[in-house]
Amino acid sequence: MEFVHQLHATGDTIAAIATPPGEGAVAIIRLSGKDALSIAEKVLSEKIKSYPSHTAHLGKMKTLEGEIIDEVLIIAMHSPRSYTGEDIVEIQCHGGTLLAKRALTAVLSAGARPAAAGEFTLRAFLNGKLDLAQAEAVQNLICAKNELALKAANDHLEGALSKRVKNFQISLTDLGAVLEAWVDFPEEGLEFMSFEELLLSLEKIEAQMQKLLSTFEEGKMMHEGFSLCLIGTPNVGKSSLMNLLLGKERAIVTDIPGTTRDFLEEDFQFADLHFRLIDTAGLRESSEEIEQEGIRRSKIAMERADLILLVLDASRDLNSEESALLQGLYQHKMLIVWNKIDLIPHSPLPHLENLPQCYVSAKEGLGIEELKNALRRLIWKKGAPSKEELVIASLRHKKALEDALLNVRRVASGLKEKISPEYLTIDLKKALSDLGTIIGTNVTEDILSAIFSKFCVGK
Repeated sequence: MEFVHQLHATGDTIAAIATPPGEGAVAIIRLSGKDALSIAEKVLSEKIKSYPSHTAHLGKMKTLEGEIIDEVLIIAMHSPRSYTGEDIVEIQCHGGTLLAKRALTAVLSAGARPAAAGEFTLRAFLNGKLDLAQAEAVQNLICAKNELALKAANDHLEGALSKRVKNFQISLTDLGAVLEAWVDFPEEGLEFMSFEELLLSLEKIEAQMQKLLSTFEEGKMMHEGFSLCLIGTPNVGKSSLMNLLLGKERAIVTDIPGTTRDFLEEDFQFADLHFRLIDTAGLRESSEEIEQEGIRRSKIAMERADLILLVLDASRDLNSEESALLQGLYQHKMLIVWNKIDLIPHSPLPHLENLPQCYVSAKEGLGIEELKNALRRLIWKKGAPSKEELVIASLRHKKALEDALLNVRRVASGLKEKISPEYLTIDLKKALSDLGTIIGTNVTEDILSAIFSKFCVGK
């Protein structure tokens, strides 16, 4: 049975630890709901109901039996001027794991219910503090792995995507009004807008929607990052190159062929992007069972990777395994990295036609910037996105835009084919409904369930 995130009623008061698990300077216990102030007062030494909203106060936190838990800082935020739109109390205690759990237990014992994943943000959406696109941006902001992803999430949280979608809806609604006028007053001969003007306006909206839709691949790269798979035959220097890119000794480097038996994975960042670097077992014919398994896994990693770095030894000719790799299925996502150029300082560097390539010495640390520039060119084939450009990264947003665009194109096509306006208004209303799912004006409980179940507890 598939897990379905339960959308709890908003009448009760919820509580959760709003800071990451582990030891730290501060842990925050967050309460939200109509009884948040009353419940908090049961475990605090301060009568916080009398305090002005959004002011901080020092007090003691205790169990219902009166045992002191910690000295805490208390901030009460009164409805509707809060994140959720409800009364919120945040209790800041010292950041020990056990201490935070004791503080939460005390609040739950006083009458609060444990918050579900994302339930604070869900309440913010249901209470009109955020639309659905902004609510999703909260999670993207938390999970951003690079500056580009952070900027894109901030844009969405500030309402840039919502504003763009609403502008589409306003324009389509205006055109729909003209179509309905043609249906309602066919004999009047009212010239609200000429046929040519209506079609031109529709095509302009279509182009704007297509432009936003076309940013999906860039947005996906920003948010999810790239997987880079290092492949090659034994002893070409894959592990040395991995260590050079990471700036640390992550992989074991020896002259013994087949040192890497399983693939190693590590995260790193450059060019404003997040990468998952995978060092694989050297590809060769082997009768050794463990090495065979490592090679099998290497081939799976190649298939799944976004980009492949094929490492070749610049000091020798290609062998049969390397020639086979160059003729394989993955040339469209392959960058050739000629390693060991320090061994041929006076000889012409090798070159392969029609394939992107660069030259490095992992041992001497040469060519790393050239490698990074080659990766940039391969990733941003159309140029890196402008920081001012609005992008989408959600598959849900992509699907909604595709559906809306399909219906807009049906209307444009119908106009050209002289189809009756009453049928075209049906497609136009569908487009408006599709766009509405992005900002949450007409979404089902299943959609909300799928979105907020991905949030962390406490957000």
